Order: sequence, then structure tokens, then C-alpha cells
Amino acid sequence: MAKNKETILLAPANGKVIALSKINDPVFSKGTMGQGFGIMPTNGEVVAPVAGEIVTIAKTKHAIGIKTSTGLEVLIHMGIDTVELNGEPFTINVQNGDTVKAGQVIANMDLDAIKTAKLDPTIITVITNTNDKLAGLDITEGEISAGTQVATAYLKNAPTTASQQKLSYDELAAFIIKNVGGPQNINNVIHCITRLRFYLKDEAQANDDILKNQRGILDVMHASGQYQVVIGDGVANLYDALIKQLPELDDSATTTNSQNDSKNPFSRAINNLIGFITGSMSPVIGVIAASGIIKGILALLTLPQLGSILNVNSVPYITISAMADSAFYFLPIWVGFSAAKRLGSDPIIAAVIGGVITMPQLITWGKAGKVMFRFAGLNFQFLNYTYSIFPMILAAWLAYKLEKWLKKVLPTYLQMIFVPLISVLIVSTITLVITGPIIQGIANGIAVFINWLVSVSGWLGGFIIGGFYQVLVIFGFHWGVVPLVAQQIASTGQSAINAIICSTMIAQGAAVLAVAIKSKKADIKELGFAAMISAFCGVTEPAIYGVNLRYKKVFISGSIGAAFGGLITGLMHGTMFGFTGGLIGFSSFFNPKNPGDLSSFYTFLIASAVSIVVAFIITWFWGYDDKMVMGKKVAKAKRPGTI
Repeated sequence: MAKNKETILLAPANGKVIALSKINDPVFSKGTMGQGFGIMPTNGEVVAPVAGEIVTIAKTKHAIGIKTSTGLEVLIHMGIDTVELNGEPFTINVQNGDTVKAGQVIANMDLDAIKTAKLDPTIITVITNTNDKLAGLDITEGEISAGTQVATAYLKNAPTTASQQKLSYDELAAFIIKNVGGPQNINNVIHCITRLRFYLKDEAQANDDILKNQRGILDVMHASGQYQVVIGDGVANLYDALIKQLPELDDSATTTNSQNDSKNPFSRAINNLIGFITGSMSPVIGVIAASGIIKGILALLTLPQLGSILNVNSVPYITISAMADSAFYFLPIWVGFSAAKRLGSDPIIAAVIGGVITMPQLITWGKAGKVMFRFAGLNFQFLNYTYSIFPMILAAWLAYKLEKWLKKVLPTYLQMIFVPLISVLIVSTITLVITGPIIQGIANGIAVFINWLVSVSGWLGGFIIGGFYQVLVIFGFHWGVVPLVAQQIASTGQSAINAIICSTMIAQGAAVLAVAIKSKKADIKELGFAAMISAFCGVTEPAIYGVNLRYKKVFISGSIGAAFGGLITGLMHGTMFGFTGGLIGFSSFFNPKNPGDLSSFYTFLIASAVSIVVAFIITWFWGYDDKMVMGKKVAKAKRPGTI
């Protein structure tokens, strides 16, 4: 039963599967004859573990060889030292040259006779041309029935089937559309750094198993009211290809299915809110991260220790700084546009409202605390909304609701002018006077509180956050933290929690690096090195879904390394002044307001080194070896709600 670069091996008998290293025969246990496994049989019927041609039958009947269509030479050795019995306990049901099916009975062995002779009846199955043909072998130990899958052999240079062919972005997009239920089942789709996030009319129509077994797709998940297809680094290009094939895609919000209607209203409301916030922020994250890197590099170039390569008053510095600051300064515009797209309202109206609250004159008044008007003894002041997120997300929602109402009450011939006119006037006013000050005050307060909490909790807070943060990534819940981190950086200029999160990315990268170096399996090496690069660049999903969670001890090893990295960060009170994590985010640890302060950068170096060393060593000596069984992909979360 071959598929792509894999061949499935069945159990040749009922009994208990054991690793080859546990077999009481040094020739087999040391792998001299090749990789394989043993079965301690409970009855004497022996079946073919693979389909193929019978090429060998021992004269003493104790061993049978089968050659598969993929070239594997599989030896079924019945008992240890049973050659001494001259074939008496064995009945062979096949002949040389016969073609057998996997699971077909090929022999019977008299277990009582073998035991009476004081010999071990363990059936050993090995691939004798391991060095030439085999890249690796996964087995499942424990009780098993004859004819049940017990191992997967990974072949070298084997021909691939359609599911493992590397598809172009256009081909993969078409494949995904088909297997999420077709265009008619898609309400909306967005993407983050690593995932396509679908809003489907009926998630039951999606083919999870077919999707997750396709090369180029790391996993699929049901979370936050979204059907998430985990892609990795190429998600932006794939998204573009996807959109080209969905010209009539309805950008409106997804409908709520009957399954979700039965949920607790409070729980549904919370999940809807989280889904809306993360959906609005996801398209903006890449730009923010890139801008943070630019700002960090500028801070590096102004360090006195490096001779102040750039002067903060020079034209190049100011120009490049403007390139970086624009993403943050006009953040309400980008967030408003993205939120409106997510809601299905007019994104230009939302962007204009974002432009209103970031108008330079209003920002100048906000910084000066200028009073708009006084009412009932209260001063209503202008505020600085640059770098803000949450006021604009609410403004986009208000504009969406108002737009829907206006389109119902206004004649069609008036809508083109008066819908944007009324929406901009009313929502901008509400945001400037009421909702903006309230939400901005709460958001800034939360950001300051989190920084304070992480600071006072010291090493213990760092240890706990570092150890468990990547668990959030498994289910996509880390996107709920992203707006908080962005708000921290916007309001305080730094984020202590983001410094801890940085260590978790590096640790998972170190864990998968240990697997890639230690493994002799070509597929694992290829995936491991690619996932390591991605994790060190701040994106851990390829490492987590591709390797670390499949071998659970690897993920645990990475989490332990992250815990110690977080401990160091908390102990030394490290913080980040930018958004980008991983090793590539080193520049985010330079303080742009005080270039001579390198304390956080030194914290980053020490915490990163600790994360890498601890995660790598634990993975190497405990977390992984090629004899381990690759588990199924992480269990999917139940659908918590829709927008």
C-alpha cells in the first residue's frame, strides 16, 4: 500500500508490536539487517505486511521475502533461531514468484512447538535494503491485530502521487477552493502571516483530511469562527492566487449557522469580538513588523558605540524614519480600511474617518490638550490617535451599521453622495467626542497595566508566559494578544510581554533545528531546516504544525527552552521597542529614544542563547529520535463562533 514517498506496512500477526531495539537478537536489534519492528504473536497465522512479489522462501521455512512495487525488500522472519527447527513448526502458503496482497495469509507457525523448543517466537519484519531505499521508518508500538497498519516507510527518491506533488500557487488555490466546498461555500477569506482564514457557510463541507495531506498545506483548524488553512511563509502569494479565482467573492460578514446559534450568547459574543479584532488586524501586521525592523535598524545606526553612523537630524535619517513611522502614525487609516473590508462595508469611508482622527492639526491639538468644548462642567479635549487601534475598530463598526441603515432609508440616487457624507460626519464626531476618549483611555490603561504586571512578576511571570505562550499559537488564539502588544508599543513605546514572546519563537526554532540535524529522514530534514528559518524569523507555525507537535516531546522541549528564555527576560526586565520577534527582530531591542541604553539588547542576546541551548539539548537527548512515531496533527478546536 504505497502512497507518494511512503509505503504502509501492516502487522503480520496478532500480538504486541515492539521496537527493533527490544528484540533479543543483536543482528536484528542493532539494525544490521535493516530497519523494522518485531511482533510478539498471540496466534500462528502470518499475513503479508506489504503487497508485492515473493522473492525468497527459506529452505527451513522460517523466513519469507517480499519485494514491493516501489523496490522495498521486506523480510518476514518468524521466530529467533528457529532455523534450528528445520521447518517443522511452519506451513508456507505461497511460492517464489507469487504476487501477494497486503494482509494476505502467507504462512502459519506452531507457537507451542517453538516455545517447547525453548525458542522465542517473535516475528521480525525488516527492510533489508534500508540503506538504498529507506529515508526513515515510523512504527506504532503496542497491541495490534494482523493486517492493521503498524509502520510507515519513507522512501528515497520515490515517485510522488498527486497529493504530494508541489503545486503552483494557482493550482494550490484551486485545490483549496474545491476542498473547502467550492466558491459557493465561501463567504469571505482573509489571511495572516501563515494562515488562510476562511469564513464558510458550512464547515462540514470542507475536506479536512484531503487538505492537510496535500503538500504545501501544514494543517487545517477550526477556531474563532474561521476555517483556517495553515500554509506557512507563502500565504500572501497563495492568497493573491486565491482571490483571482474568486472574482465574485462576497466580502460581507459570515452568517451564523444553526450549530453556533445554540451556543451561550455571551460566549458567542466574545468569540465574535475576538474574530472581528483579529480579522481587522491580520492584514496590517506585516507592515507594522517591517516598520518596526526599520526603526530598530535606525536606532542601531545612531549608537555612539558604532560611531553614530547616522545623525538623528540628518536628511537620510529623517526620511527613512518617516518611512517607518508612517505605518504607525496612520495606523487608524489602515485598521479602518481592513475592518471595513472584513465587515463588508465601504472601506474608503472607514479610511477617511481614520484620516480625520489622524489629521496633523487635530493631532497637534491633541498633544497640547486643546479643549473642543465644555459641557456640564466637563472639558472635552482632542486626543492623539496616531498609533491607536481600538477606537478605529469601533468606528468602522459604527460606520458599517450606519451605512446599512442609510441604504435602507435613502433613495438610490442619493446614496452615492449622502451615505459617505453622513457617515463621515456622524461617526467622526462620535469617535472624537465620545467613544475615542473612552476606548483610548481604557486601551492605554490596559497596556500600561500589562507592562507593569510583567515587570513586577519578574522571572516568574517570564517563566510562565514563555512556557505556555506557544500553546496559544496552536489554536490561533495568539492573535488575540497581537492588538494588545501593538497597543502597548503605541501608547508606551515598548512591550515587555513581546520580549518574552520573542524567546518562545526562538526556542521552537531551536527545537526543530535539533530534529533536522539529528534525523536521518530526508523529509524531516528538509521540513525541519525550513521551519527553523521561519521560526527564527518570527513565524513558528511551520515548526509547530510540521514537526514539533507531530512529535509532542519536541514541542515540550521547545516550550521548556522558551520558559527559561522568558525567565531571563523577566529577571533582567528586558523589553522590546518594536513588533518583530525571533532572531530577525534583534533591532527591536535597541531603544530609539535612548540609543546608548543597550540593557534590553543584552537581555535579548542572553535570553536567546539560553532558549536555543536549552531547547536544542533537551530535544537532542530526550525530545526526538528517528524511532519515534510521528503522531497525528493536533486535535482541532471546536468551532467557537462566527462573526
